[in-house]
Amino acid sequence: MTDALSPPAFAMPRLLAGQKALVTGANSGIGAAVALALAQAGADVAINYVAGDDAAQAVVDRITATGVRAKAYKADVSDEAQVTAMFAQVVADFGTVDILVANAGLQRDAAFASMTLAQWNTVLGINLTGQFLCARAAVQEFQRRGIVPAISRAAGKIICMSSVHEVIPWGGHVNYAASKGGVKLMMESMAQELAPQHIRINSIAPGAIRTPINTAAWETPEAYDKLMTLVPYGRIGEPEDIGNAAVWLASDMADYIVGTTLFVDGGMTLYPGFSTNG
Repeated sequence: MTDALSPPAFAMPRLLAGQKALVTGANSGIGAAVALALAQAGADVAINYVAGDDAAQAVVDRITATGVRAKAYKADVSDEAQVTAMFAQVVADFGTVDILVANAGLQRDAAFASMTLAQWNTVLGINLTGQFLCARAAVQEFQRRGIVPAISRAAGKIICMSSVHEVIPWGGHVNYAASKGGVKLMMESMAQELAPQHIRINSIAPGAIRTPINTAAWETPEAYDKLMTLVPYGRIGEPEDIGNAAVWLASDMADYIVGTTLFVDGGMTLYPGFSTNG
């Protein structure tokens, strides 16, 4: 389903020229849009993925067509050895990492009473532990390299991909909501600890975004209209909305933004059900 209120197209300013970015879970959906936006802003981009070789290569091809470098790296972000090896290879190929967008995530939904330990562990392993492992590796690289003023005012930038469900409870998705609540305090605690080293860490919290993971919520007019009761702005978000936010948050234009969650949600976290006193 299309939407007349789609985000406007514009020429992306090259706010990230000369920088090297790694985006996890970047072969589809939000991750792919973020990777492309960073590239359009001038960054070389490492594309992480865990499955879907052709899709990852397609993102690489789209990025290289913009005139910057890109390469795909297959790694499970919940596996410490694979993350360590991936970062070592990215640094060998690109020279360093200036920006990490820890985007990889998934859902394994179930009613709480029937949720399996495997469903719980899989979601927490990718969505929370995966962000920890990637962020730790990125911070180690930032500390090794230090600030390069010609590139950025910060020693490095991390964007954790969270969700409106870091603050909105979500029955039937307890593992997912718990993972995103964990991302919130992990990000804030890292930001507090690392800000004195000029390492900037923030989160983006998407609301309803038109991606394959939630097709059922928007693919029919009836489903779309029901979804819009939760979105005061009156349109679904597009992956490009998240990509645009990531470019700004990673750029020196946001240099004084530290430890903040940027909600990109059309007002979903305004709890629109209460606009008429509930």
